[in-house]
Amino acid sequence: MAKDKTMYVCSECGQESAKWIGKCPACGQWNTMKEIKVAAGPTKSGAWLPPLADRTQPKNRPVPVRDIKADQEIRIDMGDQELNRVLGGGLVEGSLVLLGGEPGIGKSTLILQTVLRLRDRKILYVSGEESARQIKLRADRLSPDGQESDLLILCETSLESIYEHIAEEQPDLVVIDSIQTIQTEGVESSPGSLAQIRECAASLLKFAKSGGCSVVLIGHITKEGTLAGPKVLEHIVDCVLQFEGDQHYMYRILRSQKNRFGSTSELGIYEMLQGGLRQVNNPSELLLTEGREGLSGIAICAAIEGVRPLLIETQALVSTAAYGTAQRSATGFDTRRLAMLLAVLEKRVGFKLAQKDVFLNIAGGLRVTDPAMDLSVIAAVLSSNVDAAIDTDTCMCGEVGLSGEIRPVSRLEQRIAEAQKLGFRRMLVPAQGLKGIDRKHLSIDLIPVRRVAEAVRELFG
Repeated sequence: MAKDKTMYVCSECGQESAKWIGKCPACGQWNTMKEIKVAAGPTKSGAWLPPLADRTQPKNRPVPVRDIKADQEIRIDMGDQELNRVLGGGLVEGSLVLLGGEPGIGKSTLILQTVLRLRDRKILYVSGEESARQIKLRADRLSPDGQESDLLILCETSLESIYEHIAEEQPDLVVIDSIQTIQTEGVESSPGSLAQIRECAASLLKFAKSGGCSVVLIGHITKEGTLAGPKVLEHIVDCVLQFEGDQHYMYRILRSQKNRFGSTSELGIYEMLQGGLRQVNNPSELLLTEGREGLSGIAICAAIEGVRPLLIETQALVSTAAYGTAQRSATGFDTRRLAMLLAVLEKRVGFKLAQKDVFLNIAGGLRVTDPAMDLSVIAAVLSSNVDAAIDTDTCMCGEVGLSGEIRPVSRLEQRIAEAQKLGFRRMLVPAQGLKGIDRKHLSIDLIPVRRVAEAVRELFG
């Protein structure tokens, strides 16, 4: 019997090496080479697939690009507007989708309540973590009328056994919860290891592409916030969805990090309730606090997350440093960018904040990266510093440069329309971004500003 070999695989990029090295030569990361065992002889992993009626295919040949027919992909309507939007219009038949998120964030809840709505599709839900009774209790809570669903539950961790059930049932959609619990006999390692995850995912990819059956994989998140397993897992799938949010808040955000059949800028927002996840069609109304009249340190920004405009509440608190060293803390916003904006305030506007603590919070537990948040951050900090409230019917957007100038932002018309729809009467916008915008039919008053000092005068007089 041939002796098994040992090799090392980078957990960040999938680079293979015959010996251990401290720094990966491909991605440059340190201490990411993980040891795996590789069988010396041929293995069954990835080679066996369930029998299908039309498995006989001609050998591939080079085809001129002009002769290739680019037909529209056949998509499955998931019955969820937010999920359909993030997927690019629905789940493509024969695609492999990976859904990742932190433990307890609601990944299994999202998939289970979605497949329970699909009445005209045969779905096989494979669980390697929960028993059939646990899934039944959750299904009754999510869908009281789920007795009519044709959802098939299979509690199995062996990939070969899963293929046997797939060949027998012939489902339209297969859900694997989760990929870290599945193992194949062709790899002699424990479930969740790099070798098992890579081989199982590659085999499922061959099955999805050859049989036309869509496969949804649920993946775990490591303590670093990345999907567990080798980076090659994210490379081979067609779509990578990230389900994120703070467990102490009710809102959840579904992002598309990779999508071969749609845009990666789409965003879906859900609200976690006792009966499952509820779609949030107008998140701006939920993210704004009622009764904020007379409260200082609050500024409203017209931000863009993905392709959706959102009115986000920015909260700031400025107080005298109690221990001599000023603190800079931000929740939902980049701390380094906050430090840059405070330096601009001190250098260009003249506000001395070096001996004061500054705390910043994005309401609703959201994490935003839109540069247009800069103006609202500065406004909220100054409002708390001088203890003067900003008018509740005023919102703003704009990127702040190091010279104190307010730079234009993208999709300004969408931001203005969202602010107008929610009843705001005044909006501070970059002066250079108003070119080409027809202001005659707008009921909101647009105030162009070029410098931070101009914005301060408009807000506080």
